[in-house]
Parts: sequence; C-alpha cells; structure tokens
Amino acid sequence: MLIKTAEFVMSNSDVEKCPKNTLPEYAFIGRSNVGKSSLINMLTNHKNLAKTSGKPGKTQLINHFLINKNWYLVDLPGYGYAKVSKSSKKRFQKFITNYFEKRAQLVSAFVLVDIRHEPQKIDLEFMEYLGISEIPFSIIFTKADKLKPNAIIRHVDLYCQEFLKSWEALPPYFVTSSSKDIGREEVLEFIDSTNSEINAMRKSLGT
Repeated sequence: MLIKTAEFVMSNSDVEKCPKNTLPEYAFIGRSNVGKSSLINMLTNHKNLAKTSGKPGKTQLINHFLINKNWYLVDLPGYGYAKVSKSSKKRFQKFITNYFEKRAQLVSAFVLVDIRHEPQKIDLEFMEYLGISEIPFSIIFTKADKLKPNAIIRHVDLYCQEFLKSWEALPPYFVTSSSKDIGREEVLEFIDSTNSEINAMRKSLGT
C-alpha cells in the first residue's frame, strides 16, 4: 500500500463523538513505553503525525488519523507504566473499553509488544479481553532492531508458545522496527487486503 495522504482528524475521549462515516478503522494500542507513536509515524511515512515523547503516556485521547481518504488509523492511550493519576487511568480504561465495545467501524486492533521482553501479563490479559469481546486483533512486535536475528526468532517463538497455552490458534503477527522500517510493508499489506475484503463484501450486499 502506498500512503499518499495521512492527516489528523480529531481527538476526544467520547466514542460517540468519533467520526460519523463508515470508513474502516484500525486501532493501535500497547503499553505506554512500547514505541507506538514511532511505529505510527513509520507506517504513514510522516515524521510527526503522532507525537513522540521520552515520557511514557503521552497519548491520552482517542486520536483519529485519516489515511488515503479511505481508512482511519486510531491511536489509543497506552496501558500500564504511564505516570498519571489513578483517576486518569480509570478514565482511560473506560473510554478505551467504550471504543472497543461500541465502535462499529472498528475492523481490527493491533496490540504492540516490545520484542525484547518476555511475555508480559498485562499484554496477555488485554489480548484475552479482546478475545472475550470478539474483537479481531493482530500482534505487532516492536523494536526488532534492538535484537540480533536469532534472538528475534527465539523471542517470537517464546511469545507464541506462551500465547498458545490459552488460545487455540495464533493471531496474525508482525515483527517491526520503526528506526529501520522493518515490517512496514507487511502491516500495510494486511490493512490493504482487509480493506479490499470489506469493500467486496459491501459490494455484494449492495451497501
């Protein structure tokens, strides 16, 4: 997929105020130090589309970016480790779950995981929540440039083994590096292919 345009549309904490059209949406979420903003900028080929910061927890709202005028990339607040008050975390959790459970335009979530670490309980629990809620998702391993090739394979295998202790099958997963543009084409191709399937389905239904 060639990214021709990527533009910020809106930020809010109320799912009812999200864009009213029916364009498909892909939500990106992960722990607040996982490199989400850098990944979004890499995918869209825009250095400053999503705001990056040395301080975890920068994203605190539902952020909609319109890509190629035909789908939305949704940047959601990270979970865990962010230095915000307990009341703020509860508020994040509420509007995050509202988004996932009420947003009909949501096609798939991308759960970002730092490839350098062993499987984290907070990530696995969030994926379990998505599964119980019947929300399709993929895993994006970030920061692959920090490991050697053999270590990447070993860490991904370890994660898959841990995942399959609770799941019957693996979701789609991608290995990425924002600084090296690793995985960009694979993630965008997945979105492009999914959009094509949605358009074909809508056409067959006459919608």
